[in-house]
Amino acid sequence: MNNKRIFASFALLAAIVTAGCAVAQVPGVDIGSRHGNLRNAQELIGQAYKLIGTAQADNQDQLGGHAQRAKDLLMEADAELRLAANVSNREGR
Repeated sequence: MNNKRIFASFALLAAIVTAGCAVAQVPGVDIGSRHGNLRNAQELIGQAYKLIGTAQADNQDQLGGHAQRAKDLLMEADAELRLAANVSNREGR
């Protein structure tokens, strides 16, 4: 195999693995319509997460780890929104 073919195969494999990881970890919307603002925020977090994943793929993950850190923080924000909705539900709001 020539070097171009090996590189192309490696790049394709990396793209598939990256896409698989991104799909498996995308924050989902699980806050009900009772908490419309929290639900909308959760939807936007999901959109931002996907766009960061696209940026990572476009830049071959050469963003100094900052994009991944942003995705980690979005996952944390998503979890906090779920907790906020749960507290509101427990308090009958």
